[in-house]
Amino acid sequence: MRDKPRTSSAGKDSAGCASSPGKLMVRRLVNLQTTGNIYSMTKHTKTLKVRVKDKHRPLLNQMARSVNFVWNYVNELSHRSIKERGVFLSAYTIQKYTQGAHKELGLHSHTVQRVASEYVTRRKQFKKARLSWRRSGGVRRSLGWVPINTGAASWKNGQVYHSGHYFKVWDSYGLSQYTFRSASFNEDARGRWYFNVVVDAPAQESTGTGAVGIDLGCKEAAVSSDGDRVVGRRYRELEAKLGIAQRARNKDRVRNLHAKIKNRRHNDLHQFSRQLVNNYALIVVGDVSSNKLVKTTMAKSVLDAGWGQLKAMLEYKCDHAGIVFMEVNEAYTTQTCSCCGERSANSPKGRAGLGIREWSCGCGATNDRDVNAARNILALGHERLAVGIPVL
Repeated sequence: MRDKPRTSSAGKDSAGCASSPGKLMVRRLVNLQTTGNIYSMTKHTKTLKVRVKDKHRPLLNQMARSVNFVWNYVNELSHRSIKERGVFLSAYTIQKYTQGAHKELGLHSHTVQRVASEYVTRRKQFKKARLSWRRSGGVRRSLGWVPINTGAASWKNGQVYHSGHYFKVWDSYGLSQYTFRSASFNEDARGRWYFNVVVDAPAQESTGTGAVGIDLGCKEAAVSSDGDRVVGRRYRELEAKLGIAQRARNKDRVRNLHAKIKNRRHNDLHQFSRQLVNNYALIVVGDVSSNKLVKTTMAKSVLDAGWGQLKAMLEYKCDHAGIVFMEVNEAYTTQTCSCCGERSANSPKGRAGLGIREWSCGCGATNDRDVNAARNILALGHERLAVGIPVL
């Protein structure tokens, strides 16, 4: 049984009476929305991704091979410095060894600097003296990557201009209205190249009101407390065709099917997350961990649902829109009735209860499994707002 929210002098109304949790929640949301005028004046960064036309593929492949050469050189240089002298080279020190190499490699000087800086960052992240090599050929070759520093790319004559070359792209965002910051050219598994660029964009405050809870699951990727659903299971839809292509060893067909599955999943999650951000001022999600469940027999269904992707989308979209996003402990939210708050003997429990999609409580309420859990998650979010989030 949960403790009752503590009431302090800050949680009393003008008459000196303790305010209810609902009033405190509304008051906190109003305070957050009151600061919307200041928030809307600020700018946020976002990354735009456009596809580069295929005629530039040979040039980009050559640049990617040069980037791999720089990475491997820096990798060996850093490893020898650590092994022979016990010194971890910084990005500034590495630049002294690579200075002037961009002319021979056909790269921009800032690209070579970015490779060294990225290497040092990843070496610290993974805490290794030597990282993996970037392979330019073979079965396990590395996908192409050409980093671009701020100011090294621009929009000229309706094309992306970088290092003396013009690259035609399918411009679906109107890139002429943006000032480019850091960017990169990236290759996907099908050999297609994309231009990813960070730009400044004005913050767009959400006009949504109300609150919603989200329950994440396998049969349906996400269900809201209002009954909206994302079915997911995109891998399962094309699993039979994928198996046929794999048995026939048709690698191109396999890559195309994997890309189609990925694109469909991203499209579903983007549309669902955008709908939530536009319609609500508070979004509460359960803290279910996909990293733990992938070690069980449900791994394929968990990965197909894309919980981590949905959380990441909601987090940055809520941040841009200036609305509240939080994760709460979802323990017993499926078993607890959202109407009376009791755990009924008929409620689904454990793995044996995964097949129970609808159940009746002793209070007379008939609950949909996922919608009931989403409503309980939303109630936990209300409790947290009422009590307040401690300052760390």
